[in-house]
Amino acid sequence: MEKITKREMYEAIKETFETGACKFDAETVITFCDKEIASLDAKAAKARERAAAKKAESDVMLEQVREALTGEYQPIAEITATVCQVNPDATASKVTSRLSKLVEAGLAEKTQITIPASEGSKSRKVQGYRLCETCCAAD
Repeated sequence: MEKITKREMYEAIKETFETGACKFDAETVITFCDKEIASLDAKAAKARERAAAKKAESDVMLEQVREALTGEYQPIAEITATVCQVNPDATASKVTSRLSKLVEAGLAEKTQITIPASEGSKSRKVQGYRLCETCCAAD
C-alpha cells in the first residue's frame, strides 16, 4: 500500500462531502481520522502537563516574592533585586505580577512611596509593597 499524505486524505474527505464519492475506502479514512484524533489528544495532554509545570514554577516565585517582603514599604526594584538573589530568572514584570497576586490575596499591601532625591535626580513617587500588618504579626 502506498503512503497517503495528510493533504491527500484531507482532499479526499473534502471531495467526499462535495461529490459523495471518495477515492479511498472507508477503513483507510477511519484509520486516518482515528490516528489524527489520537495525535490531537496527545498534544493536548502534553500542553496540560507543560501548563501545570509552568504554574508550579510560578508558585515557587510567588513564595520567593512573599519572602522578600518586609514590614516596611519597598519599591519594586528593591524587591526584584532581593528575589534575583535566589532566582536569577526573576524580572521586574514577573515580580510585579506576583506582588499583585499577593495584594489580591490579602497577604501584601501596596501604596505610593516617595524615593528621595539623590544627586543629579529629583525625588519620584513609585509603588511600594510590604507584608500586610496581620501577616507580619503572624510570622
